[in-house]
Amino acid sequence: QLQLAESGGALVQPGGSLRLSCTPSEFNYYAIGWFRQAPGKEHEGLSCISSTDGAAYYVDSVKGRFTISGGDGGNTMYLQMNNLKPEDTAIYYCAARTYRTTPQALCDRGGVLDYWGQGTQVTVSS
Repeated sequence: QLQLAESGGALVQPGGSLRLSCTPSEFNYYAIGWFRQAPGKEHEGLSCISSTDGAAYYVDSVKGRFTISGGDGGNTMYLQMNNLKPEDTAIYYCAARTYRTTPQALCDRGGVLDYWGQGTQVTVSS
């Protein structure tokens, strides 16, 4: 069974940068991506990438600030986050889908049929 391990969460000041990592245990997914959940809010798909052609999707709120990479062939996936804001504070999760899909479809509707990591805390505060 696919397992995902996130790392890289930390406390960072506003305007700072952070890189998150997600390492899959095997390569049997079509898309993989990053989600977050802030206290009292629903989980939000941020950026997802195809494991076959590298096509990437970003939600509007992170375009220009976050960059997704990796995830192809079972390689570690990264999320480079720049110009972080207090509202980026959340638990960040990676998730993967093992049936045919698109990056946007995973980000839009990541759910119980997908595989999820345990999450890593990102706190943006001065």
